[in-house]
Amino acid sequence: MAFLDDQELRGAIQNAGSPEWSVRAAAGRQLAVSDRIGEVADVIHRLLLDAQDTAVIQETAEALLERKDTLGMRLVLLAYSRAVTNDDVDHLGAALDCDPEWMTTEGADRLIKQLRELAADQDAGVREEAQQVLARLRPREDWAGDPARAER
Repeated sequence: MAFLDDQELRGAIQNAGSPEWSVRAAAGRQLAVSDRIGEVADVIHRLLLDAQDTAVIQETAEALLERKDTLGMRLVLLAYSRAVTNDDVDHLGAALDCDPEWMTTEGADRLIKQLRELAADQDAGVREEAQQVLARLRPREDWAGDPARAER
C-alpha cells in the first residue's frame, strides 16, 4: 500500500477528473493502492466506470486486484455489478478473469476465500457477482490434488 499525504491525495483526486485518459488512469492506479482507499472509494468507483476510456477502467481494476485484499476485490465487483456498457463489463471482467496471480495455489486460495466472504456482502450487487464467479469456479479441492480431474 502507498501512504499518501493530504497533498498527494488531493492531487490524485484532482487528476481523476482530468480530460486526459492517461492522467485519469494514473490517478486510478495511485488511488487504488492508497492506504486511504476508504476515503476515495467514490472516486475509484467513478474511474472503474469511466465513460470516456476503457484504459482507465482496466488500469484502476488491475491496481485494485494487485492489492490482494478483499477491499480491492469488493470495489471491482461493485463496479462490475453496476456496469452498463459492454465495454465496462468486458474490461472489468478481463481484470477479474485474467489476473495471473490466480494461477498460483496461493492466489487461487486467496481468490476463493475473498469471493466466499463477499458472497455474504451487504450490497446485493457485490453478493451476486461474488456468487456468480464462485459458481464458475470449481472448488480448488476438486483439481488441486488430482491432475486427472483437472483434465476433465
